[in-house]
Amino acid sequence: MAFDAVLCDLDGVLRWWDPAIMRDAERIGALPPGALAGAAFAPERLLPAITGAQTDEQWRAAVASDLAEHCGADAAREVVAHWSEPAGAVVDEVAEILAGLRVPVVLVSNATSRLDSDLAALGVLDLFDGVVNSSSVGVAKPDPAIYHFAARQAGAELDGCLFIDDTRANVEAARALGMTGLHYRDPVGLRAALA
Repeated sequence: MAFDAVLCDLDGVLRWWDPAIMRDAERIGALPPGALAGAAFAPERLLPAITGAQTDEQWRAAVASDLAEHCGADAAREVVAHWSEPAGAVVDEVAEILAGLRVPVVLVSNATSRLDSDLAALGVLDLFDGVVNSSSVGVAKPDPAIYHFAARQAGAELDGCLFIDDTRANVEAARALGMTGLHYRDPVGLRAALA
């Protein structure tokens, strides 16, 4: 492998979310399809949570408040509670690939303050030599500062890092800094990039 370190995203790479969770949550509040994602992931709602301006709990409470105008406060809290319960599922093949690497592996995630508990629940903490949580460092991908922070944590120069993410804009930002970027699609492509 020609890399000094691997910087890897979580959601869409190592962690998978069953879309049925959101659909089932929306049914609790008789919400239209996409209402929960629209409320939770609207940039003005999500950005404060993934840059540390608000906690995960505050973000989820704000999502419930946004949904309450459509289904009432009690139902909105139930919707958010159902959606919030799982920690997702590990993509075992990706975990196996990361575990076999012989260079530092740093997780780089646009995440809320809940990330540490999610990683523990998923049982993947031992895969990483470091974790860069956007809500802890105050900047989110694709801001260049988070890539610099992650490379320093890995003990590598930017041009010695392989950056893996399922979001094209994040990969392009890494490439603009001199990293090798892999726009993740599946474990087969990941194995090929690491060969």
